[in-house]
Amino acid sequence: QVQLVESGGGLVQAGGSLRLSCAASGRTFSSYAMGWFRQAPGKEREFVAAISWSGGSTYYADSVKGRFTISRDNAKNTVYLQMNSLKPEDTAVYYCAASPDYSGIYYYTEEYDYWGQGTQVTVSS
Repeated sequence: QVQLVESGGGLVQAGGSLRLSCAASGRTFSSYAMGWFRQAPGKEREFVAAISWSGGSTYYADSVKGRFTISRDNAKNTVYLQMNSLKPEDTAVYYCAASPDYSGIYYYTEEYDYWGQGTQVTVSS
């Protein structure tokens, strides 16, 4: 099992930046594919970005492509989401997730077994 704890959320003006972190417990972090999702009030949880176990492959939702960057440091058991050029529509609770099927890269919530508690990101206009 792995436990995930997100941090780094907050209030930022449109055009600003934030970096989210997700710290994972356990010694097998490097064997998990990781992803970031978000959920705005009244909306379903949606995919944001994903990264393979090695960090060699990444994938992004069209809505964040070119603005967000996912990365990981397996030595620190941490995955990051660098968010630049933030927009009010990026406002949501952001969740990191882990999939033990490390052979690929995933963008459906059903493909992830472990979730963090979420961190709030609010972008003001």
